[in-house]
Amino acid sequence: MMKKYFLLTFLMIFGFSQSQIIRKYSNEFLNIGAGARGLAMGGAVISSQDDVYSPMWNPAGLMAIERDWQGAAMHAEYFESIAKYDYLAYAKVLEEGVFGVSVVRLGVDNILNTTQLIDTEGNIDYDKITKFSQSDYAAILSYAFHPGGNPKLDVGVNAKIVYRNVGKFASGYGFGFDVGAIYKGDNGWRFGGMLRDATTTVNFWSVNQKELSTVVNGEEFNPAPKDKMELTMPKLNVGASKKFDINSSVYVLPEAGINVDFAKTAALVSSDFASITPYAGAELGYQKMIFVRLGVNRFQSITDIEDLKRKVSFQPSAGIGIRYRGLTLDYAITNSGIGGSNFYSNFFSLKLDMGEFRND
Repeated sequence: MMKKYFLLTFLMIFGFSQSQIIRKYSNEFLNIGAGARGLAMGGAVISSQDDVYSPMWNPAGLMAIERDWQGAAMHAEYFESIAKYDYLAYAKVLEEGVFGVSVVRLGVDNILNTTQLIDTEGNIDYDKITKFSQSDYAAILSYAFHPGGNPKLDVGVNAKIVYRNVGKFASGYGFGFDVGAIYKGDNGWRFGGMLRDATTTVNFWSVNQKELSTVVNGEEFNPAPKDKMELTMPKLNVGASKKFDINSSVYVLPEAGINVDFAKTAALVSSDFASITPYAGAELGYQKMIFVRLGVNRFQSITDIEDLKRKVSFQPSAGIGIRYRGLTLDYAITNSGIGGSNFYSNFFSLKLDMGEFRND
């Protein structure tokens, strides 16, 4: 366990010291998603998420809320409970639209701080080892509406405020916007799209040079980065879905789409301008009370470290859900998708659907 925490310390300090103005991966904790339904379906809910969890997938989905208000909570733990992820949200139906507020936290606690392990003369002093926490927070204000009163088109906007903290070493504040839309076509088809960080999300960092750096024999280690500002580039998620009724009690709802990163990544289709990754998922429902879900996403082309051959990796997911009156409990299990590893994470989410039914 000590090795894990030492490695986390090194990766955080190294990654931070190498920060640049434009980052391929910044504020990634906001791309995890929220709600075990969407996670179980591999994120294949861009056109079909219809509740208080919508701001994390497509804020336009808030318009589908049928009662006065909804509340939700989710908790998950990654990598043998080292990292913890939490989400709280509330949505209220207004006269002309739906307003929502969400709070997100991803944190790693009790990380060993080894930056002062070696003193200025090169001596090792284990008493200098301390602990710190690294946490990412976000508050999201959302609003969804029918533009021009068109009931076939839902539009939603997120305004995000981000706070990131790396113990005593550094902290950063950021802000940005997401824009989403859902079009309800003929024959039950739904088409959705969400542009994350539409205007780029800006993070401003403040660095504590005294805590971060170490001087050994006159040489400085872990110097503070020169760039104190990060820009998170936009990401586009689009999808299409349709609900098929098997009989009066059973239905199946599949969705498929693509995720587009405007940067070169390890995606199956990748260029200097953009990288494209497909995703798919499905939900099987019985009497709108019991749900079974499957999904797959994050297809990547990676190099096997054993035989150095290129291969395709992907992230599978699955889950179940139970609804009784105004209460819904969902569960999802999904692979972390990191280098083909077998780290599986469990997600539990709860939703309260309360108040009288709205009049559209």
